[in-house]
Formats: sequence, structure tokens, C-alpha cells
Amino acid sequence: MANDPAAPAARIVRCPICGKSTRYDQTNPDRPFCSSRCKTMDIAQWADENYRVPAKPDYGEEEEDFPRVKDDEDD
Repeated sequence: MANDPAAPAARIVRCPICGKSTRYDQTNPDRPFCSSRCKTMDIAQWADENYRVPAKPDYGEEEEDFPRVKDDEDD
């Protein structure tokens, strides 16, 4: 398949861990990473909770869990 002229050219991307240029196609089983080492390092970052997805706080279902909003009658 590598010598197939009808096959699309592979995209070259930067490894998210080390920044090395790497192929993003089926010949690279570790894509988008350049190696299994970088892939493992990324998994370790997630496991150590170094990557986080921002979220709004969960106040639960109880009324007392919600922050109190001051209204005009509280003056």
C-alpha cells in the first residue's frame, strides 16, 4: 500500500508530547503520537489528573446546596 500511487499522501503532524513530526496514517499505530513512549506518557498525564476538563460546580438537588441570591426584600 505504501507504493500505491492512488493512496492519499500521509498528513504530517506534530506529536502532542514531544513535538516531533510524525505521520498521521495507518502506518503509524501510535498516531497522533510519534511513538508508544509518547502515547504512554500522555496516558500517565491523564491518570495523574494533570489534564482537566473545566466544568461548572454541581450544587446538587437540595435547596440549601444552592448559593443564596440576595433579593430586594433582604435589605
